[in-house]
Amino acid sequence: MASAMVSLNGIRRGNQMKLKGKKVLVTGAGGFIGSHLVETLVKNHAKVRAFVHYNSRNDWGMLELLNKKILNEVEVIAGDIRDSDALRKAIKKCQAVFNLAASVGIPYSFVHPKDVVETNVSGALNLLLACKDSRVEKIVHTSTSEVYGTAQYVPMDENHPISPQSPYAASKASADQIALSFHKSFNLPVGIMRPFNVYGPRQSARAVIPTIITQALVKGEVYLGATFTTRDLTYVSDTVKGFIKFAESDKTSGEVVNIGSGFEVSIEDLVELVGKCLNKNIKLFSQRERKRPGQSEVVRLVSNSNKALKLVNWSPKVKLLDGLEKTINWIEKNIQLYKQEIYNI
Repeated sequence: MASAMVSLNGIRRGNQMKLKGKKVLVTGAGGFIGSHLVETLVKNHAKVRAFVHYNSRNDWGMLELLNKKILNEVEVIAGDIRDSDALRKAIKKCQAVFNLAASVGIPYSFVHPKDVVETNVSGALNLLLACKDSRVEKIVHTSTSEVYGTAQYVPMDENHPISPQSPYAASKASADQIALSFHKSFNLPVGIMRPFNVYGPRQSARAVIPTIITQALVKGEVYLGATFTTRDLTYVSDTVKGFIKFAESDKTSGEVVNIGSGFEVSIEDLVELVGKCLNKNIKLFSQRERKRPGQSEVVRLVSNSNKALKLVNWSPKVKLLDGLEKTINWIEKNIQLYKQEIYNI
């Protein structure tokens, strides 16, 4: 029987990793996708360590909303991804790492680009160095479809030109390239998951779907920026399954893989769909202060996820209307978490 390949830093290759029973770190665990990933990993019997952004209130973000039985199975560590010492302590003895920690607000990146770059670029570098020294067996680095900029052709596969149109997108593109360079330079077992627009319960109002739903529920009127743009929307449970399949595959190190539905919907049509789910005729208004600067507006995003299907046997299962219904039901029960009266950048 052929033995597994051994890399330059001594990590064994060629064997598929199953996360059950493994010590797994999730950075950005207090966020929307991170909290869902933590929840699913626990249900799949992984030993989960959750790295959340420190604050003096000891607030763990969206992890606070998990079932207590689930949360009791999670080791929570507070720190900052920009602190290399904190990361090294968190990564110690972990066999797999999911890096979801990021400053994700696109409008925020226009106001505070330095903060976004330091978090997303320096933070990713700190994590990769710590993983390299700790001999982590698999690292999944989270990218974003925003690195492509507006579509030059559709559907957009992984060969689409990288053309970031915001400081946020540029920071993520930079972090992606650093991750790929560590794979090439040090044979680090890191791969890049590139989700398109993810939605679902526990998402903050900086994203378009919660913005639409919360305003529609409270006042029946929705104020947005550009409404002609189109997006590719994937329900969060599908995205999380993609993360896990990606991590467990022995074919994904050094690879970039899109995760999207391949279905395109305009923001204007999305408002109509939410209205259909709520049985409301929603009035839509475009506000100048909510619009991105002219040349930064990403007009169109549509994923080609054929590589995900071929490489890790992933395809989305939740239809848009079903996902919207699930999201609306959750937001209705948790409307107090949102400040729908203000513009959340």
